[in-house]
Amino acid sequence: MAPSLKTVVNGIELENPFLLGSGPPGTNAKVIAKSFDLGWGGVVCKTISLDSSKVINTAPRYGKLKSREDEKVVLGFENIELISDRPFDTWVAELRQLKKDYPKKVLIASIMEEYRREAWQEIVRRTQETGVDALELNLSCPHGMPERKMGQAMGEDPSICQEVCGWVREVAKIPVWAKMTPNVGDPTASAKAAVKAGADGISAINTILCVIGVDLRTLRPMPTVEGHSVPGGYSGAAVRPIALRHVMEIARALPGVPISGMGGIETGFDAAQFFLLGSHTVQVCTGAMLQGYEIISKMKEELLKVMADHKMEAVKELVGKSLPYFTTHADLVERQRAAKAAKVGTARDNETWKGEIKKETDSLSTN
Repeated sequence: MAPSLKTVVNGIELENPFLLGSGPPGTNAKVIAKSFDLGWGGVVCKTISLDSSKVINTAPRYGKLKSREDEKVVLGFENIELISDRPFDTWVAELRQLKKDYPKKVLIASIMEEYRREAWQEIVRRTQETGVDALELNLSCPHGMPERKMGQAMGEDPSICQEVCGWVREVAKIPVWAKMTPNVGDPTASAKAAVKAGADGISAINTILCVIGVDLRTLRPMPTVEGHSVPGGYSGAAVRPIALRHVMEIARALPGVPISGMGGIETGFDAAQFFLLGSHTVQVCTGAMLQGYEIISKMKEELLKVMADHKMEAVKELVGKSLPYFTTHADLVERQRAAKAAKVGTARDNETWKGEIKKETDSLSTN
């Protein structure tokens, strides 16, 4: 039987486990519809809030870390872009229309609000009425509006994370995913708090707080806005090893809880690694920005190849398969010691065996 990419998470049926992640690629209904047409299993729209008038972006707001050997190769990507600056009512209308036009496609709304119960509960009520399949709580944006205690300012504190997820769970009628920040020491603390409060799944990771570099001609940090800058969110292929570690840690800490993994995924082979470490779905954002939305076709083919190579029929067979092979350093030392001892023992046994054969041969020759 040929492998299938059909996936079910929190009761939501996806034709494939590839989601276009929240960010510039899902900035309005037109581009989301294009993504559906190209074959993405689902889309997480750009993060929305109740009052878009407080969201003011700058230009430039992107920076690239390029390979010294080939400037066409982008190793990492920084953005200082805020959440959506489009009116909430516009988003509500577009989300409702998208679900009418694409009833079988999965549409997830990314939402963010200030540290007020009434604000979070209002945005949940109004957003879920559009018919979206799930909500992703942005508790992890690393830059912009920290003075309003939004994004990472919430997600880095497990107690606040639990409180906010609790507020949401009181009124949410659809699955809720909490999106985690990597800018913490323990990746599992806030994830555990979110699930304890009722979150149905975890998304990880958001971008890593960074400074992409300094322009050596002007001595100004980049991206430079009127001669100044701020730390921003780092993404792209360079963050993939960090994202894999976070997903692995969360998966081991919360067995059975669906994880939507992201961070530097550019191929189906990259995605396969996330599944093996515990992801149930994956999200792609920077990869689609740099290579185009059309990469979905190639990614699906590559993931199917991995499954076929290992004679797997469903994505769920990949999920968490590599987790048992993580252990402690002390255990690694002991395993290596035992392996060396066994090897020496085998060598000694071989020498003894050779000695016995030689004795037998000499005895036969003498007789």
